[in-house]
Amino acid sequence: MKIVRLNEVAREPFDRPLFTGPEVTIQVLAPDSREYDVNVVNFGRGVRNKFHAHDCDQVLIVTAGEGLVATEDEERMVTVGEVVFIPAGEKHWHGATAASEFSHIYITRRSSELTQFED
Repeated sequence: MKIVRLNEVAREPFDRPLFTGPEVTIQVLAPDSREYDVNVVNFGRGVRNKFHAHDCDQVLIVTAGEGLVATEDEERMVTVGEVVFIPAGEKHWHGATAASEFSHIYITRRSSELTQFED
């Protein structure tokens, strides 16, 4: 068993074409897991990821700030303590509001693939 404290896990730059800006960091929470990616993603104000889908379910657990989660049909504000379930194949994006930084834990299957729909 391993226990980690979120505030003690190093934030590393997470510069990917998936994001709308460079103010994104990642905290790897379960590097030894063979089955799951479990990480915190921290978004700067107004930064989000682009429309994408996963080939597995995704769970987001909001840990800081206020964020937005959107599908092609709806956009919802989420805050600390809320859990978002996104089924495999659902086109979506998530990120910070213009007024707040935003952090969430994300959980996906380790070998999953992401398809980005937005440049």
